[in-house]
Amino acid sequence: MEQRLSLVTLGVRDLAVSRRFYERLGWQASPRSSADIIFFQMNGLVFSLYGRDALAADATIDPATIGVGGGTIAVNFRSENEVDAAMKDAEAAGATVLKPPQKVFWGGYSGYFADPDGHLWELAYNPFWEIGEDGSVVLPK
Repeated sequence: MEQRLSLVTLGVRDLAVSRRFYERLGWQASPRSSADIIFFQMNGLVFSLYGRDALAADATIDPATIGVGGGTIAVNFRSENEVDAAMKDAEAAGATVLKPPQKVFWGGYSGYFADPDGHLWELAYNPFWEIGEDGSVVLPK
């Protein structure tokens, strides 16, 4: 399989609530969105919101298992100040701040919040990674 991601979909309890949350972060939903699924064009991939029950039915799993388990979605920034500003924006949009941004053991700066469905997001500055003009991360060689 080719090493890439095309789409990240989160199963959510209330599509309208989640859409408003991400739009309050400044994200713009694609016109290709519908009443059943919301798409956001990212740099190189698509992020989507889909009803938890519909996602579970599509994957043929128990809806209670969606969003349970270890994992985070991360956004990397070019500075600690950008992390702080993004965390303030997330909190203003309705996020629950779980760990305020702070210096961390690996030499960077990060914090965590939960979206309205409890999906875990990390906001980070990694001084060892380059971020392109389009926001893409370039790992060191």
